[in-house]
Amino acid sequence: MSKKKKRTHMPVRLNILFFVVFLLFSALILRLGVVQIVQGEEYQRKLERTVNVIAKNEAPRGVMFDRFGHRVVENKLVLMVTYTNANVSNEEKLRVAERLNELIDVDTSKVTERDMKDYWIITNREEANNLVTRDEMRELENDAMDIYRLQLDRITEEHLNELTEKDIEIIAIKREFDRGFAHTPQRVTEVTYEEAARVLEHLSEMPGIDIIRDSERNYVYGSSFRQFFGGVGSIPRDSIDFYLSRGYYRSDQVGISQLEQQYEDVLRGDKEVLEHVLDGSGRLIDQPIETPGQRGKDLILTVDMELQQHVEKIVYDEIQRLKSMNGFLGVPAAYAVIIEPYTGEILAMSGFRENSQTNNLSSFEIGNIYNAFEMGSAVKGATVLAGFQEGVAQPGTVFNDRTINIGGQRMSSVSTMGRINDLTALERSSNVYMAEIAMALGGTYNHAQGRWSGNIPIGYEIMRYNFNQFGLGVKTGIDLPSEATGFNGGIPNTIGNLLYFSIGQFDTYTPLQMAQYTATIANGGYRISPRLVREIREPSTIEGELGNVVKQFAPNVLNRIDMKDDYIKRVQEGFRLVVHGSRGTARVLSNNSYKVAGKTGTSQLFFVRDANDNVIRDRSGNAIRGNNQIFVGYAPYDNPEVAFAVIVPDLRIDNSGRMGRPANNISGSILDVYFSLKSERNGPRTSNNNHSNDIDNGE
Repeated sequence: MSKKKKRTHMPVRLNILFFVVFLLFSALILRLGVVQIVQGEEYQRKLERTVNVIAKNEAPRGVMFDRFGHRVVENKLVLMVTYTNANVSNEEKLRVAERLNELIDVDTSKVTERDMKDYWIITNREEANNLVTRDEMRELENDAMDIYRLQLDRITEEHLNELTEKDIEIIAIKREFDRGFAHTPQRVTEVTYEEAARVLEHLSEMPGIDIIRDSERNYVYGSSFRQFFGGVGSIPRDSIDFYLSRGYYRSDQVGISQLEQQYEDVLRGDKEVLEHVLDGSGRLIDQPIETPGQRGKDLILTVDMELQQHVEKIVYDEIQRLKSMNGFLGVPAAYAVIIEPYTGEILAMSGFRENSQTNNLSSFEIGNIYNAFEMGSAVKGATVLAGFQEGVAQPGTVFNDRTINIGGQRMSSVSTMGRINDLTALERSSNVYMAEIAMALGGTYNHAQGRWSGNIPIGYEIMRYNFNQFGLGVKTGIDLPSEATGFNGGIPNTIGNLLYFSIGQFDTYTPLQMAQYTATIANGGYRISPRLVREIREPSTIEGELGNVVKQFAPNVLNRIDMKDDYIKRVQEGFRLVVHGSRGTARVLSNNSYKVAGKTGTSQLFFVRDANDNVIRDRSGNAIRGNNQIFVGYAPYDNPEVAFAVIVPDLRIDNSGRMGRPANNISGSILDVYFSLKSERNGPRTSNNNHSNDIDNGE
């Protein structure tokens, strides 16, 4: 009987169990259906969601070589601390910055007041919150940014004085952390090998910190031509949008001046690319995928670095000689440009100027393209050609060189020459001959009555139009980001200033413009853009060899001057007589075998200024007069290889003759070196100091 009861209860219990299991399975199936059918797509997207973050590390920039293959700008290996921001809090950044500061020396010169205020807010949260009242918060509708701005305004000097030297160092590190993008290495600071070793020992304590091999620019020959190489630095604030649109990061280093800026697209390397694959929560899924970068392309410059160094010494020594004789009224300086007349390739550009703080000479070769001077009689070749072109004179035209008075101005030459033609006018540097041309360009001069009538503005316009053809008063077209064009004196309503214009004492021009003008006469009338880069090459894979040529620059002819060949040859002959004529103003240079042609210039200065731009006056308050001395020329005169312009400004007028003609001295020495280097070369010197112990870098 009892056995029957047991058999009866077993099926009931099993049925209940099966029913419960059935319900559970039904619920599970229903839930799986909802997940798969209703929410399946959403979960699939979450499952498959990954984020690819691309980071790019800068590659070394291209190298610069001189025309003979000497490295002049290269890359020097440095060790750099980097920080990769993984979207951590400010407090975590400060912790890492504090630990890093214990291991390295830090430059705090870039720390700003705003950086210090931000740090104070982060490290003094409660006190910072108390700077803004609750009523003010309500009034600002609890807008975090508005509250933050109000806090910044209310942080006082007393608050900032609480910061220690260690705090400032931490701030300096964190400000570099903040400049980087998420998952992108940001340069923090260069470190020594010893500092790098200490950091590497403690990397595990500083998430995001790493040490990389980086490069910085190294100038092999010190200050020689340094200003034209230019600089590399952070992207200028006003150019940030331009660079960002071209794939740069805000933290990238770019060329910020001169050749580095002009050829940024060439010198910039192809970056190393690191691709980070992250999941939806921002965790790194795998190791970064690395695509190697490549160094930037190389520049072959037109400059002859050995000649450059010699020219620098010549210019430097002449300034020192003049300084020892108290030969300068204004700031001691001198400039020289050497250029190939048929290609426009610049062989050397040197300049020095006294540093008013140290009284030493500073390299200032950049003055050749930015500083402009009255060039005096050196422009008379352009004046004569303007007269020929406009038909107011012809080769062989004779004018009477005597003292003339017109428009309240008195004009005369160094001595009364009487009746002379154009060749003699150039050889002996007649002012009156040029004045006759200028007066004829704008009207008519009645010699008997000493009266002039005509249209003064037309005279200025015609003169400037002709001068512009030679590059005087306009950009030369040099391959640099900018250059000066000199000072245009306008069109005064006086005939006297037009006469001074014709002898180079009204508008001002740069030394480079004068070199281009001279080269245009030397090559038969073609104005060619000056160049500093002759080739672009691929980076070489073999040490000591140059890479393949990517681009070779041909001479860029800007214009052919309007003047006939016969007119140009006539002025060339006049330039030859300046040196080789019996009464030439530069006949001292006829003693060499280089067959020089050229034109001297002495511009009288009525207002000489000191280093503070104040007019120099005598005890009676009268402005002291001085002069600029100039020589432009080319050699050999029958087959020009080289053209040049030399300017020595703000000289004291020397009646004793002891100072000689400094511009002629420099020119003669430059030609000596140029032609001697054609037969024997020793290569440029690698010493940073090519001149004297009292030279400043001038950067």
